[in-house]
Amino acid sequence: MATMTSAQREAFLADLHVGVLSVVDSDPARGPLTVPIWYQYSPENGVSIITSPHSRKGKDIEAAGRFSLVAQQEDLPYMYVSVEGPLIETVPCDLDEHLRPMAVRYLGAEIGSAYAEAWAASPSTDVVYRMQPERWFTFDFSDQMTST
Repeated sequence: MATMTSAQREAFLADLHVGVLSVVDSDPARGPLTVPIWYQYSPENGVSIITSPHSRKGKDIEAAGRFSLVAQQEDLPYMYVSVEGPLIETVPCDLDEHLRPMAVRYLGAEIGSAYAEAWAASPSTDVVYRMQPERWFTFDFSDQMTST
């Protein structure tokens, strides 16, 4: 069992995974909100997600000013990268700059473009939330999967 190097963890997080977002719930009677979500990561821009500021996710992110995200490999060898950090930017979601690239990333060119066009055809107040990772937690079971 081993942690990943900085280069390994950044490459893993940049790969295609459905992330799991976790954020402190703005309702103190509830535990943290934890939900699957599409995301993008680059060292220059941090972690970006798209959601409505009126959704529970959006309200909780804005109230907390930070969130966590985990990406995992569900097949052997198991690996994960978990990041946590402050919200550094909130911008209106633009069809061609944000939404279409995210949809194509997860759905492929044809279905992703159709998804983006359907999104553009309906009124949306979606925003892009960007978080800069401050804390990283990683694990890679690869060394346990090799035979000696």
